[in-house]
Amino acid sequence: DIARIARAIAEYEYVVMLARPDQQKAAQRACGSQVEVIPLAVDDMWARDTVPVFVEEGGEVIGVDFNFNGWGDKQEHTNDARVGRTLLAKYGIPRVEAPLVAEGGSFETDGEGTLLITESSIVNENRNPGLSRDDIEADLIETLGVDKVVWLKGVRGQDITDAHVDSLVRFTAPGVVLLDQAFPGTPPDSWSRAADQARAVLSKATDARGRRFEVIDLPQPDLDRITGEGDDFVSTYANFYVANDSVFMPRFGDRKADDRARGILQEQFPDRDIVPVVIDTVASGGGGIHCATHDQPGKPVD
Repeated sequence: DIARIARAIAEYEYVVMLARPDQQKAAQRACGSQVEVIPLAVDDMWARDTVPVFVEEGGEVIGVDFNFNGWGDKQEHTNDARVGRTLLAKYGIPRVEAPLVAEGGSFETDGEGTLLITESSIVNENRNPGLSRDDIEADLIETLGVDKVVWLKGVRGQDITDAHVDSLVRFTAPGVVLLDQAFPGTPPDSWSRAADQARAVLSKATDARGRRFEVIDLPQPDLDRITGEGDDFVSTYANFYVANDSVFMPRFGDRKADDRARGILQEQFPDRDIVPVVIDTVASGGGGIHCATHDQPGKPVD
């Protein structure tokens, strides 16, 4: 699944795969010649959370290292904690160490100063003990250069991330968001209630430019029709990745739901190819395409 994602994205933009040194050759064979595989000690595959968050300051790209600690010390990730520092050194990108512990999947921005985030994933003693929401908001504004933070409640303790926003709400344009929705008729649970709470917040909030949010539903597939399985299976279409001229979304096997999600994404990204990718093994591990990837600003590649 990981190699399939890399090969698909490599049709549109340059792709670097991180692989343990002893797995580099096998990863290169799996990914093919269009993907550069570099040896780098890693513990797991969630690049969204371990690779630095890139910001631009004075025309220079800077990598912000958010001190990854295994999603609140739920797992041991000694190697992953060093990925940010190692990767920035390799590419000669200046490193800034954030005053917080967080993960890239907990941030969603519109590129115009607005940040969406769940309280559960960062205002949490397992990451930032002793810091209030106001403390954390001030640090986020200073570190990321955003102007406004919109807080969603999220869900504590029911998945390893404490409910990252990238599986709940995603921007498609400034002022426009897609909101994950349970399959119609699914009994309410903590996740659907979190989505309801997010809708209530977004319906009243404005972004950094004073715009009201347009909220568009992005329904999940029927779990009785998908091809994947597992207690940690993530069946949201919201965990998509936006690449050059393209958007990569999961294909879960419920044809009607897959087609509906693809249509919604195509309406929101009319000038991009919408590319479905089978990721059942990745999803069974509790993540998606966005979780497994991280965009790094760079010069255009021929």
